[in-house]
Amino acid sequence: MSGPGYTFYEFFAGGGMARLGLGEAWACAFANDFDPVKAATYRANFPDAAEHFHEGDVWRLSASGLPGHADLAWASSPCQDFSLAGARAGLSGGRSSAFFGFWRLVEGLAAEDRGPRSIVIENVSGLLTSHGGRDFAALGQALADEGYSFGALEIDAAGFLPQSRPRVFVVATRAPPPPALTGDSPFHTRAVKAAAAGLPPALAARWVWWRLAAPPARNADLAALLEPDADVAWHPPERTERWLALMAPLHRVRLEALRTRRERQVGAVYRRMRTEDGVRVQRAEARFDGLAGCLRTPRGGSSRQLIVVAGEGRVRTRLLTPREAARLMGLPEAYRLPPAATSALHVAGDGVAVPVVRWLAAQLLEPLLAEPAVISAEWAAE
Repeated sequence: MSGPGYTFYEFFAGGGMARLGLGEAWACAFANDFDPVKAATYRANFPDAAEHFHEGDVWRLSASGLPGHADLAWASSPCQDFSLAGARAGLSGGRSSAFFGFWRLVEGLAAEDRGPRSIVIENVSGLLTSHGGRDFAALGQALADEGYSFGALEIDAAGFLPQSRPRVFVVATRAPPPPALTGDSPFHTRAVKAAAAGLPPALAARWVWWRLAAPPARNADLAALLEPDADVAWHPPERTERWLALMAPLHRVRLEALRTRRERQVGAVYRRMRTEDGVRVQRAEARFDGLAGCLRTPRGGSSRQLIVVAGEGRVRTRLLTPREAARLMGLPEAYRLPPAATSALHVAGDGVAVPVVRWLAAQLLEPLLAEPAVISAEWAAE
């Protein structure tokens, strides 16, 4: 395909990772984010941002201010209220209620006969279970009320990148889904199946089991994405020992066994709160399976991961660098990060993994939109 073949709006765009994943076949007609750091990062990486990027609250936008007629509306709305680590306020929460600011725009576009042909809503896996599935049903009802059918895929970035990062992608269409794009998928996880089973009959009739194949086997592990040892700052021994002291006995025993090996062993360490004998304690947990834990925004003690290297009689630790975090999200080396480490980690940790978006676009969204844009009256009214 020469030149962009599809147009899209990107809401809650962050640093533009969905745009990078969609790729050159897609033209961004409009993008927004209210976070000044993310907005500055978006502008730094996309020279055409002045033409289409709006910094500000989605509630202050109007459908009449959105240009043209987009094939796709992408929304990675704030996830804190859906997150298992958050307050779980659901769709009534202060941050996730931003979804309804976005949805108000979709309704406005539909009223002007400019409703997007397809919609992708990306969020944490907690969206499927929030409030016993009622929030997911409310999302499905909003889609159905505007004539969309929908289905969900739970995709872990670990299939594409050395980072454990499961996310839910709700894909909606206003046209009848082509049979070739429906069927079984490894991304129909137990949680997706349970969410679908919990829908009321009217919404279940709108459900689509999207077919999305698994990607080729990932060929890079965490160690392959790290900076050379000589180029990073390692913790002094006493700080490393403080980290090791936070480990549960089982993790400490495993690490001590790796210390004696001749081969270099690379792992990731992250902090969690655990309940032990009825008391909540902070623990450092290490994994040596070639994956980093899920990147998070640097707002709490568990947010910034450590790299641990064991072998040849010693153990060393250091902080994950912003560039390494960017690589774990699939961002290119040329991607311009904010100069401050906390800001850079905020942009990376609050984004969507680029290769996941590319796979979804190539295997599902582009074939879906390549179908004729014909919406039958019967389908829209069902």
